[in-house]
Amino acid sequence: MEAEIASLQAAALAEIETVGDRSSLDAFKVKYLGKQGEITKLSEGMRHVAKEDRPRFGKALNELRQSVTSRVEEREQALASQADAAALSRVDISLPGIPAEQGALHPLTHLLDRAVRIFRRLGFAVAEGPDIEDEWHCFDALNTPPDHPARNEQDTFYLPDGRLLRTHTSTVQIRVMENQAPPVRIIAPGAAYRRDEVDATHLAQFTQMEGLYVDRNVSVADLKGTTEYFFRQLFGSETEVRFRPHFFPFTEPSYEIDIRAKSLGGKWMELAGCGMVDPAVFEAICQKRGDRAFDPDVVSGFAFGFGLDRLAMNLAQVPDIRMLVENDLRFLKQFSAL
Repeated sequence: MEAEIASLQAAALAEIETVGDRSSLDAFKVKYLGKQGEITKLSEGMRHVAKEDRPRFGKALNELRQSVTSRVEEREQALASQADAAALSRVDISLPGIPAEQGALHPLTHLLDRAVRIFRRLGFAVAEGPDIEDEWHCFDALNTPPDHPARNEQDTFYLPDGRLLRTHTSTVQIRVMENQAPPVRIIAPGAAYRRDEVDATHLAQFTQMEGLYVDRNVSVADLKGTTEYFFRQLFGSETEVRFRPHFFPFTEPSYEIDIRAKSLGGKWMELAGCGMVDPAVFEAICQKRGDRAFDPDVVSGFAFGFGLDRLAMNLAQVPDIRMLVENDLRFLKQFSAL
């Protein structure tokens, strides 16, 4: 029995030296270490060995199996190293690599990030609200009369249950005031929806950013200072800002904001609307809350809003607003440096 073990070990160790590839190694393992392999067959002969000799022969068989297994592992590592070396020999590592595709922010996303950073420096927080709203949050709370054209089905998307797609993000301002006492200082960027004919300057879905500041003794001077700072940070310190009287149901007095900057071709351009929050809006909030936290005799505030799509068009010199939503890579790759 000892002679058989020694003979099998010598044969196995000699044969493994001739193994030159993975398939041959797999065949070797089946031949010697498999369930029907040579070592297993030799183990079955233990039943014919005298009982007192079995421990010695059992130990010899275990050493045989360990010896062959160890050599198999060494051979596996050697074959793997050879395969790696062969693969590298076919590659010229001095050649330049293939650059990975690098994405870029969409011009609208880039503008939104810039705008949020500017307003955060002024202490504004970002607030969000649902796109699907009710008439109270979208119109009634904002002092919009029942016969106002904006409430017409030709201008607003209504759902069968009477709810609607918000026509502005002023709805977020209302929801914030419902749940938070003054002072309130928030911006509300997000999607808005109107039944506009789609053309070079209009989309049925567009992106707005509205802002609200409510506290004691907030004045028109605060409104002008905030909006002037924002547009000069956005377009450059030489940017001219002017305020023209206008009418909005939810602010009084109300203004439209015109901008003139070199980056806009040096021409006046209407970009935003703003005004002091109408006392009627504060009264609607007080009735909804059931308290006088927004008593118009105690607090005041201003609101503003502008379309981010139009701003992005002006900053990136995009001639057609539809280009912002068509996902044309030829167009989007132009902004990889932003």
